[in-house]
Amino acid sequence: MYSVVRRLLLTLSRSARAQSFVLHFPPARRVARRFVAGETLEDALEVIARLNAQGMAATLDHLGENVTTPEEAEEAAQAYVDALEAIHARGLDSGVSVKLTHLGLDLGEDVAYENLRRIVAKAAEVERFVRIDMESSAYTDITLALYRRLRREFDNVGTVVQAYLYRTPQDVAQLIEEGIANLRLVKGAYDEPPSIAIQQRERIREAFFALLRQMWAPEARARGSFAAIGSHDEAIIQYAIALARRLDLSPREYEFQFLYGIRRDRAETLVRDGYRMRIYVPFGSQWYPYFMRRLAERPANLLFFLRALVGG
Repeated sequence: MYSVVRRLLLTLSRSARAQSFVLHFPPARRVARRFVAGETLEDALEVIARLNAQGMAATLDHLGENVTTPEEAEEAAQAYVDALEAIHARGLDSGVSVKLTHLGLDLGEDVAYENLRRIVAKAAEVERFVRIDMESSAYTDITLALYRRLRREFDNVGTVVQAYLYRTPQDVAQLIEEGIANLRLVKGAYDEPPSIAIQQRERIREAFFALLRQMWAPEARARGSFAAIGSHDEAIIQYAIALARRLDLSPREYEFQFLYGIRRDRAETLVRDGYRMRIYVPFGSQWYPYFMRRLAERPANLLFFLRALVGG
């Protein structure tokens, strides 16, 4: 049943009709604010300041994807440059996270690269980090190629790998070998076919465990691999803590990353226990696809949404 609901929600995330309905349905907009900091940069900066006061770092994401004109892509890049300047001016502990299709990848590799390089260069100037998000499997090869291209010039940039893709262990092995495995590990939130992606939740969890062992192997750590654990799954959190202890890793040698609005109490307890915690803070008017993927990821998110609609 869960897989059917998940597939339906992911399909709706790409539906223009469903998007129009949700965007113009006030109760849905109110519920979305649990997962999205707001529609303006100022909204997001205020959220980041509160998170910093609680001992949590942040990664700012200006929501948007699959732009169709060079002007839109340049506008997205400028929004990130402005955000980085504002983060620096306020002394906030935050980097940024970018989607390459938001920067014009569908218009050509060079379009996306030039916009991405502009963001990474600005981030280097203000001593902040850029995380290149991983989108659907159609973009995996080009995302890793552009990441490699940026790493020839900058070291303040990392990317994301998805545990449910069968190819991921080999991708990680290659990045470790190249000494550029600064990676956010996630389960994967797109509707991928069984031919390329694991479908069973427990098997995806086991694949995640294997990626942690791979990245924390002595030879990987010697080459500078760094794992950001992007999961709210308590089994993964406990496995990471236990594995790190067995390997004698300090809690400061890796970090947990949660999405804004999800498992807030658990994030606070991890911080109190001395672990690094970074919260992914999305903002912007293009929040609908992101919001629908969050509902698809965890039954608890969908139940929260439905209860709020009934009550609101």
